[in-house]
Amino acid sequence: MHQYDYLIVGAGLYGAVMAHELNKKGKKCLVIDRREHIAGNIYCEDVEGIHVHKYGAHIFHTSNKNVWEYMNQFAEFNNYINSPIAIYKDELYNLPFNMNTFSKMWGIRTPQEAKDIIAKQVAETKITEPANLEEQALSLAGKDVYEKLVKGYTEKQWGRDCRDLPAFIIKRLPFRFTYDNNYFNDRYQGIPFGGYTAVVEKMLAGIEVRTGVDFFNFRKENVDIAENIIFTGMIDEYFNYQLGALEYRSVRFETEVLDCDNYQGNAVVNYTDRKVPYTRIIEHKHFEFGKQEKTVISREYSSEWEVGMEPYYPVNDEQNNKLFDRYKELAAGEKNVIFGGRLGDYKYYDMDKVVEAALDRLKEI
Repeated sequence: MHQYDYLIVGAGLYGAVMAHELNKKGKKCLVIDRREHIAGNIYCEDVEGIHVHKYGAHIFHTSNKNVWEYMNQFAEFNNYINSPIAIYKDELYNLPFNMNTFSKMWGIRTPQEAKDIIAKQVAETKITEPANLEEQALSLAGKDVYEKLVKGYTEKQWGRDCRDLPAFIIKRLPFRFTYDNNYFNDRYQGIPFGGYTAVVEKMLAGIEVRTGVDFFNFRKENVDIAENIIFTGMIDEYFNYQLGALEYRSVRFETEVLDCDNYQGNAVVNYTDRKVPYTRIIEHKHFEFGKQEKTVISREYSSEWEVGMEPYYPVNDEQNNKLFDRYKELAAGEKNVIFGGRLGDYKYYDMDKVVEAALDRLKEI
């Protein structure tokens, strides 16, 4: 007899939604996680009374009313609106690209003036069939926006020159010809009061959870512990990289407590100059309009991923997608094992899409 109906590998958002819903249906679940805490990459830890997003900024946003209402079962959300700032050398710009950006860059005021400058710069490139990311960006945005706000940041993110990156990475560059710094177009957005860890705690209430547990070692010692497995880890690692390792980008964080109440005046500041080694600085208190006497900042450094490092962003180019398709074929042959989430699906998911994917998969189950 199996001790559990489901062994859920990973206590992040996907695994937590799965566990919560299956538990409601009377299924007995065991959730394990390799890390020493729940909540995966949305984990928040309390530092000086500030909820620090340990694995990078997470802002919940969605246009799916059902997903929004689902999440509001577990938390009340504030009215935080993501309005990042970009710093290029000694120049400061609003993001996303909007009239505040263009006014600062070119000293203009009207949408038509901005459109005319972009169109003129795009025409000057004479690029008709972009061969790489640099040509693609230039053909969409022109020289000024590309060189000041796209080039350096993108090269830091991917660890290579824009001329060595495929054009499809930037399919479009969204321009807004209004004075609107709201980064997302989604109807609903905000940060949960109390941070994300509390959200996942509520999802997992009444369910057995074990942290600091490696699935592969655990499975050797508990072969028949559960009738089914929901695996949210790396699909290639599950199969011991037998077809080769999928590629990811990783991120390193330098977090520090500062003896001031306000370091940069905004939650998210991107550094688009290639010479600045980090991609952005997060000041965590601003996500929840904090009034604490101290502040906590995190500098983010993008890096190449190697086996054993923490994977963050799948490199969904043609080569990796083909390799993932081969792993999917292997996964289809695994009896009573369900793969899902960012690593199981080898797909970058925003949080609302993680919830949506889990709820859709539950309908199939």
